[in-house]
Amino acid sequence: MREALALAEQAARAGDVPVGAVVVHAGRIVGRAANRTVRDQDPTAHAELLALREAASTLGQWRLDGCTVYATLEPCAMCAGAMVLGRPDRVVFGAWDDKAGMVGSIGDLLRHPRLNHRPEVRGGVLAEEAGAVLTEFFRARRPG
Repeated sequence: MREALALAEQAARAGDVPVGAVVVHAGRIVGRAANRTVRDQDPTAHAELLALREAASTLGQWRLDGCTVYATLEPCAMCAGAMVLGRPDRVVFGAWDDKAGMVGSIGDLLRHPRLNHRPEVRGGVLAEEAGAVLTEFFRARRPG
């Protein structure tokens, strides 16, 4: 999660919403990314999606069995859906997202009983630190 936080801070410095994600397999990072939606002008360039893509490429397979995804913010519907499809064993995230979070805040896509894959989920890991990065980012952009 510390590596994901460092990536979130990189995203903030580049003007993107500060979210970072890493994918770990057998104790090593196989995918890592920071949000790139603004830099790439791509609505799908969320940190989690980019980290999942890199992990699949590194491992040479689309199924991410044995992997844990660490993200600094509760995944949105798009990212949670990609995690269901990629099938990591675990998803760990920092700050809860009561506006777009789909792992317990608005809904719970990762643990939906009708889906074929339901990873273990742990939320709130280093939540204060992850939340502080987001709060500072948006505070600096709001007038007054």
